[in-house]
Amino acid sequence: MRIKFLLTIISLTVLVSACKTEKKHSSDAVPLQEETTLLGEEVSYATDSTRMKGYLAYDKAIKGKRPGILVVHEWWGHNDYTRERANMLAELGYTALAVDMYGDGKQAAHPDDAGKFSGMVMSNIEEAKARFNAAMELLKNQSSVDSSQIAAIGYCFGGSVVLTMANAGEDLDAVAAFHSGVQLPIMPNEGIKAKVLVCNGAADPFVSEESVVAFKEAMDKAGADYTYISYEGAQHAFTSKDADSLGQKFNLPLAYQEKADKASWEALQELLNETFQ
Repeated sequence: MRIKFLLTIISLTVLVSACKTEKKHSSDAVPLQEETTLLGEEVSYATDSTRMKGYLAYDKAIKGKRPGILVVHEWWGHNDYTRERANMLAELGYTALAVDMYGDGKQAAHPDDAGKFSGMVMSNIEEAKARFNAAMELLKNQSSVDSSQIAAIGYCFGGSVVLTMANAGEDLDAVAAFHSGVQLPIMPNEGIKAKVLVCNGAADPFVSEESVVAFKEAMDKAGADYTYISYEGAQHAFTSKDADSLGQKFNLPLAYQEKADKASWEALQELLNETFQ
C-alpha cells in the first residue's frame, strides 16, 4: 500500500510539473477597474500551522446572498491568473475566493519549486484538507455568500485538489477541474456528494488514457453525477494564455487553446447554473 501511495504522489507531481480560520486582515475593498461595481479584496486566514493569503471578488451591486466559489491555483501558486478567474466568476454574479494552498501566498518561479510545493500538499492530505476547509469557512462567512451553496474549481494542480476534496466527501455542491490529473490520492467513492465536471485536453501527454478509464470506472461505481470532456487537440494548461511562453521557457508541453478555453468556461457556467438554479 505504501508503494502504491508513493506512486500516486509521483504521478501527481509529474502531472503538475507539466502544467482555526481567523479574522481576516485586508485592505479596504477597491473597485477592480473604473466604472465597475466589482470589488477585489485581499484576505488572510489560517490553519493551526499555516497562514494563507487569498483574494475575494464580488459584485457590490448584487443585493442579498449568492453562491460562493473557491478557486484553486495551478502548481505555480496563488497568482494573477487565479485572481483573474475569481474576477470572472464575480462578473457572473458569484462571490469567489482565490485560495492559497501553499501558505503565505507562496509562488514558484521554476518547475522544480512548483513540483516540490505541490507534492508537499498532495502527500499530506490531512493538511491539504485543513487548508481547503479554512478557505471554505472564510468564504461561507462572507455576508454576500449563501453558505449552503458552495462550489470549487481548480486548474492543473488545483483541479486535482478539488477532485480530491470532492472524493473526500467535503461539503461541496459542485466541483470543476481543468487540465487536471485524475489519478488522485483519494479516488471516487460512495462518499462523493458533489456534481463533477472535468475538462481535459485530448492531446495532454500528462493525463494517460489508463488513468481516465480508471477514474470513469470509479465514478460510475460510486454512482457519481459527473461529466468528463476531452477537447480535441488541446494540450496541457489550455486555459492559460501564459502557457505558450512558459512551455517554451521551461521546455514543457504546454499550450493555450482559445477554443477549448472558451468551451470549458461555458461548460462550467452550465454546471453552476444547473447546480444553483
